[in-house]
Amino acid sequence: MADRLGRSRRRVGLVAAIAASLVLSGCTIGVIDPAAEFEQVDAALTEETASGMQALLDQAVALSGSSGGLAGVWAPWAGEWIGTSGTSGFGEGSPEVQLDDRFHLTTVTTEITCSVLLALVDEGVVSLDDEVERYVDWIPRLDGITLEHLCRHTSGLADYHPGLRSHFVANPQRPWPPAELVSNGLAMSRTGPPGEQVRESRTGILLLALALERRTGRSWSDLASEYVFEPLGMEATELPDASVTEHDGTLDAYSARIGQDGAVDCAVLVDDSAQSSSMGGAAAGAVSNLEDARRFAQAFATGALLDESTMREQWTTLPLGGSVPAWYEAGIGGFQYGPLRGAAGESPGALTAAFTDPGSGLTVVVALNNSTSGADFVREVAFGVASIASKAEAAPEHERPMIELPWSIDQVSARMQELAKCPSTPEATPELVPSG
Repeated sequence: MADRLGRSRRRVGLVAAIAASLVLSGCTIGVIDPAAEFEQVDAALTEETASGMQALLDQAVALSGSSGGLAGVWAPWAGEWIGTSGTSGFGEGSPEVQLDDRFHLTTVTTEITCSVLLALVDEGVVSLDDEVERYVDWIPRLDGITLEHLCRHTSGLADYHPGLRSHFVANPQRPWPPAELVSNGLAMSRTGPPGEQVRESRTGILLLALALERRTGRSWSDLASEYVFEPLGMEATELPDASVTEHDGTLDAYSARIGQDGAVDCAVLVDDSAQSSSMGGAAAGAVSNLEDARRFAQAFATGALLDESTMREQWTTLPLGGSVPAWYEAGIGGFQYGPLRGAAGESPGALTAAFTDPGSGLTVVVALNNSTSGADFVREVAFGVASIASKAEAAPEHERPMIELPWSIDQVSARMQELAKCPSTPEATPELVPSG
């Protein structure tokens, strides 16, 4: 215990980030709040700034066809804003969204899994260049794929999710064994040789989780609790058991009906609120709330849970290539867009984004409860909120940092309009149907 604490104290920014501690058996045990590193102003953002972000959240809910959503912004030099919009579901009598409502983390879950990997690297349990077949020797055709490849999304393994998306939306309560989803991904054509190009793959992350569980003899939940949730005090975050389909206190989940060919039918809205986390598992199945997501986003972007050398390796980024802007880059477990580090993702009925600028501490979390418009949509919403927040006036005795975002609010608004597949309109009310 003492050795682990000594290791933690050497990690980036942690000396200032111990928020609470107690003495037990001669050892000091602390909960890390990464916000302490940024000296977050304890105040609300100005009404002008807040109203701009609230308007953007309201617009995002309408454009995405969600019943509701919530967002949080933390600008250390100015203050914070937490906003809600709409109701938790489309059902009659659904309550308004509450600030402490939980939501599906979607592929932000991948960052948790990769944080466990990096923590185990720090402890010498595994190495980034270990080949995955060393730990999952019952799965064929994995030659040359390392643990690092899996978290950088350079494994060349296809993502199982797009091909199964219509099945997930239509039947979200079905439990999916991780091995079955991995097999689906392995049966598809490779996106390229290991290490050649960045292509996001949930198949690779589920494979990583299987490898880490085999190597340690422990479950994903146990590993995530020890290396992520407990150090950060994330009491509201979990990966629900695959058999659990009712998620009290969590935003309901919706999607337009999706055909076998991937075509979206905006006239039919499927209620995916009762669902198994196994569709995403260790890649996209966790649930959380704004406060926990804020803590994790900041810790992930700054490397607060890691040794400094591992953090540097994590954020030695690779370009995504292709037609995307040059400032789209991939680290180990997450992405970097300009100065923002984090992820934006989709799971059946949910869109979530969580980003932090490690330089200024600016942090944005957004959650919507209709997945139809996809991950790129919620990423643009987060970009827009970050753009407004970056211009927030500094509190007394503070100075506003220069945050260079490679996008404008006008560009974000145009992209949101372009990506919105089934926006809510008074003229067109979709038929709400249960899944299955």
